[in-house]
Amino acid sequence: MADADTEAGKDTETFVSWREFLGSPYAASLALVCLAVWLHAADSLIVATMLPSIVAEIGGAALVGWSVSLYEIGSIVAGAASALLIIRFGLRAPMGMAAALFGFGCILSAVSPAMPLLLTGRALQGLGGGGLVAMGFVAVGLIFPRRYIARAMAAVSTLWGVSAFAGPLVGGFFVEYATWRWGFVFFACQAFALALWIVLRSDAGATRPTADAAAFPVGRLSLLCLAVVLVAFGGVEVSIPRTVPSVAAGLVCLIGFLWLDERAGDTRLLPRRPFDPQRTAGAALLMILSMSMATIAVTAFGPLLVTAIHGVSALTAGYIVACSSIGWTVMAVLVSGLPERFDRLMIALGMTAVALSILGFLQAVPEGPVWLIAVFAALEGGGFGMAWTFVLRRTVALADAGEVQRVSGAIPTIQRLGYALGAAYVGIVANASGLLSMETAADAAKVARWVFLSCVPFAAIGLIAMSALVRKGKSRPRSK
Repeated sequence: MADADTEAGKDTETFVSWREFLGSPYAASLALVCLAVWLHAADSLIVATMLPSIVAEIGGAALVGWSVSLYEIGSIVAGAASALLIIRFGLRAPMGMAAALFGFGCILSAVSPAMPLLLTGRALQGLGGGGLVAMGFVAVGLIFPRRYIARAMAAVSTLWGVSAFAGPLVGGFFVEYATWRWGFVFFACQAFALALWIVLRSDAGATRPTADAAAFPVGRLSLLCLAVVLVAFGGVEVSIPRTVPSVAAGLVCLIGFLWLDERAGDTRLLPRRPFDPQRTAGAALLMILSMSMATIAVTAFGPLLVTAIHGVSALTAGYIVACSSIGWTVMAVLVSGLPERFDRLMIALGMTAVALSILGFLQAVPEGPVWLIAVFAALEGGGFGMAWTFVLRRTVALADAGEVQRVSGAIPTIQRLGYALGAAYVGIVANASGLLSMETAADAAKVARWVFLSCVPFAAIGLIAMSALVRKGKSRPRSK
């Protein structure tokens, strides 16, 4: 046993080149995971490009916002359920079903004569896409040897960066040269091909059920879904009679979900005490939740505020925000080959860079210059790319053996929950500080200051959770 542990330790300390990784027997598994991530990452960007044409043809302008909301809610619910589904049914069947569900949602949207049916399709796409991403993270943690995990995560991060540019271009192509309906069909074909691939691929590296099937936790997932809807609803129009009860009810539902899930035994969706910084998984998930809430402001409100304050075009503002994806991708690729002994350093440096970017936005967005905003956007993405590659590896290595699948599936789910809650919170701050009534650049600058100042406390909480994560002890040996 000692020899095996020593060999495992040496294995994690060995540098892994891209040539070795891509030439390994795990290359096909990497391609499958990357296709799953691409479907989810690019879909929302493509739909955002096609929405004006969709509304012009089938109407429903008042429901456009729900196209994003329903997709995110579906992603959160699917991500929360993914780990449990894998535990009960193995990896193959749930991941194949998620791909098929995504494809079916695309077909529904493609044939929609009116917005309600299209929104139904978007909800199914969110369920399928969220499931694909969460299960992709689980697959990385379970199928790949530990020494390959960093490279696999870097490849996934690269797909996110590529999607930031390819998504709008693909959507624009279908709007310009065909129709938005064929854009949905294009994604449906990819999703059905992925589902077929999952069903037909060999059993090598696939996980199998570890327990008998149990009743699906419909009640808890409904409560989680309702929590997000209520918080988001409270930020649509800010007023004390509307916002306070709605947000309070949403938080009560969220607390209720966590309380019920903690007592659900083997059917838990999240690891035990998921936000307890004294536990490895709790520190990691609290860090992810807080940093996601702190950084969503630049994505949700950055283009609007930069355009209003500095007079740049919407395209320029959009590509300023896209610098975050570029920074994430570049940094993830650069650091992905580092051995496991650098995990704590990379997580600490990365999360510190993310927190500093919030302070940078607080100064640069209202004051300028525009190029400095792009620099801080790249710093934010680069910080995530530097740390994210190693968060999964370290958390999996330190987590209890029985919690590995739940932790892996919870990471992208908690990230999306942070984005959803953060967007609602920042929306309340923005509207309360005069977003809807701003007329001059000075008015917009005032809103920007309040928006990014409101993100600082969450960045601070994220740094505290990060420090707890990097202080944890040595990883447990992993059996081969």
